Amino acid sequence: MTVWGGQPADTVGARVRDPATTGYVGLGLGVFAALIGIPPIEARHPIWSVLVGVVAALLGVWTATRGRVRLGIGAIVAGLVGIGLGVLATRSGTGNLETVFNSSLIAQMFAFSTPLVFGAIAGMFSERSGVVNIGLEGMMLMGAFWGVYGADVGGSWVVGLVVGAVAGGLLALLYAYFAINLRSDQIVGGTAVNFLALGITGYFFFQLYGGNYIPVGVSTIPNVKLPFISGLTFLGPAFGNLSLMIWAGFALVIVSYIVVFKTPIGLRIRACGEHPRAADTVGIDVYAIRYGCVVLSGLLAALGGVYLSDGFGGGAFNDNMTAGRGFIALAAMIFGNWRPFGAFGAALLFGLSSAIALRLQVYSASASTLFNVLPYVLTLIVVAGVIGRTVAPAADGKPYVRQ
Repeated sequence: MTVWGGQPADTVGARVRDPATTGYVGLGLGVFAALIGIPPIEARHPIWSVLVGVVAALLGVWTATRGRVRLGIGAIVAGLVGIGLGVLATRSGTGNLETVFNSSLIAQMFAFSTPLVFGAIAGMFSERSGVVNIGLEGMMLMGAFWGVYGADVGGSWVVGLVVGAVAGGLLALLYAYFAINLRSDQIVGGTAVNFLALGITGYFFFQLYGGNYIPVGVSTIPNVKLPFISGLTFLGPAFGNLSLMIWAGFALVIVSYIVVFKTPIGLRIRACGEHPRAADTVGIDVYAIRYGCVVLSGLLAALGGVYLSDGFGGGAFNDNMTAGRGFIALAAMIFGNWRPFGAFGAALLFGLSSAIALRLQVYSASASTLFNVLPYVLTLIVVAGVIGRTVAPAADGKPYVRQ
């Protein structure tokens, strides 16, 4: 048998002919068709976007005719949309393109996506154990207020992180009691937690600060300056001066993957989310695992909220500051199929969309608003199964009764 690259040639050939592989290549080419007309490539003739987009669509047709219909349709749509966006880019002035698409866009994308990364990983831990945490929004809001309050009173952003995390963890503990011990409806309970957090933060914001802005001079989460790349043309603006919490978010994704999929405790967590009765039979304390994961979920979501107010927000807070980011984080988690790297990629997509929408105001406010809708449309497409079915843990949202 012929061997190529250490593997049998027929195995390699089968992998290349796999319609799923072709479909994903088509999706990638569709994205590339949209990007080919903007910096740093900046191909100014529309024919290049058209050619790449047509190839993506043809790969989608091939994939669809080989049995992967949803993936094939996704590649076709990506190719057509890529052609449209690529042609529009060539019709825009070079100056406007360089204003919107430059290396600092990457740093801005990370800034917008970091609260979503913490929220999505938080939701993943909770739901992997079998508890739907709709209350991420409220836990993130608690972290945002109490984090900046702790930094103000304690005089240090470290105190703010601790106070904010504890506040989110306590709210998560309350939710866990109702969801696990009292077996309340988790969707209704999570919604109630969100309203409770909105009331608590609004009340104390009025009592402690009169409903006005946080005083100037609060200790904020610092940036990490990398001197060895700060002076480089592209890497400097993109990575040379990012917030400490952005780097913590990168580390969180890696650590969470190792914990959930490579350690015994991760196996126990997944067992409780897939088949709690079997887990209980072999001696795993399902209640303890679920309590721990929900509280951890609250801590992580709150840290995302602290970054929102005391990092990205520069030491400021206002009522309902999270503005739905907890729900967006849940969407990112579903988009990523309850896996850390998938959720991270979805959060980056959401963050990139927000960053581009902010910059698109150079063209028009309506275009900026319209671009903000893109991540939600993509989420609906994914959840509907156009590209592939998202599969939640089997016992997710189902209360467990110990016998």
